[in-house]
Amino acid sequence: MKSRAPAWLLVIASFLASCASERPVAPVTGAASARDFVDRSLPSGVADRAGWAADIYAGLTAQALEPSHENVCAVAAVIAQESGFQVDPVVPGMAAIAWREIDKRAEHAGVPQLILRGALQVKSSTGRTYSDRIDAAKTEKDLSDIFEDFIGRVPMGRTLFADHNPIRTRGPMQVNVAFVEHYATVRPYPYPVRTSLADEAFTRRGSVYFGAAHLLAYPAAYDDYRYRFADYNAGQYASRNAAFQNALSGASGLQLTPDGALLPHDADINNPGSTELAVRGLAGRLGISAEDAHHALELGRSKDFERTSLYTRVFALAEPRHGRPLPRAVVPRITLQGPKIKRHLTTEWYADRVNQRFKRCMLK
Repeated sequence: MKSRAPAWLLVIASFLASCASERPVAPVTGAASARDFVDRSLPSGVADRAGWAADIYAGLTAQALEPSHENVCAVAAVIAQESGFQVDPVVPGMAAIAWREIDKRAEHAGVPQLILRGALQVKSSTGRTYSDRIDAAKTEKDLSDIFEDFIGRVPMGRTLFADHNPIRTRGPMQVNVAFVEHYATVRPYPYPVRTSLADEAFTRRGSVYFGAAHLLAYPAAYDDYRYRFADYNAGQYASRNAAFQNALSGASGLQLTPDGALLPHDADINNPGSTELAVRGLAGRLGISAEDAHHALELGRSKDFERTSLYTRVFALAEPRHGRPLPRAVVPRITLQGPKIKRHLTTEWYADRVNQRFKRCMLK
């Protein structure tokens, strides 16, 4: 079997080759006038407006993304939703969140509480104990620095976290570290790296640069930015994939949850998920082998998935049953989970909230 490029790289390579937008955008000519335009698009009350405007403008143009009204408002709407334009926002109850995460990992690793608490009484690189620093943590950056120190200096840190800092979304746009590291392998990060790329995601310029990439730097034929906002929460092309799952449900008669995840994490052809099982049930009508179907589903984070026989044939089977064309984008049905989430939230809620901010910005 031939090896294939990781899905992340296929997504990014596809963008670099060509970029499609939801609708024509109005260019803003001249760097100075463009930065002034970005400044006017920011919500009222934002501190250091000039700094935010400069980093948003640079984050877009460094990636050949047009600083149009739509794109600027889209980035600004995500920043407002994720952090309220705070570079390192205070997270209520951060210490309690940290202790729950540490205790959960200790239980998973089989580390007794007595040994864990003893390890955390060791003095850290700042001279304070890790326990004291955790109790005083206010932001994700505070906690990330503690974890990095603990992993690097104390064997117990590697036992609990396996050299893997658990703070994976960072900065004012809450960019995922995995996306940062993969994206930088294809489009080199244009700014000096002080510590690491992962740490750059905590900075304003780094978070805005990578956040704009995750939001806009992939070609998607969406007719509404709401789907990009859903994708920002659920993963690139998740809205398109959810629409495919919706069509697959219609074609197969099976009730699939349109969550946008075509394959489970670390999927294997010998251990198919519900979407792949539904495809296999239609194998005869689709005329596609199990191996080819699996390879097509592996393209779920790429524009190329839309060009596969699997994608086109599923819609061709489903639409006559409905008697009408089916949507090519659906907001994924996902219940959000995480240590900071204390009430029932969904990807649809997130997309709608950001879209409301986007529309207010567009009215300016």
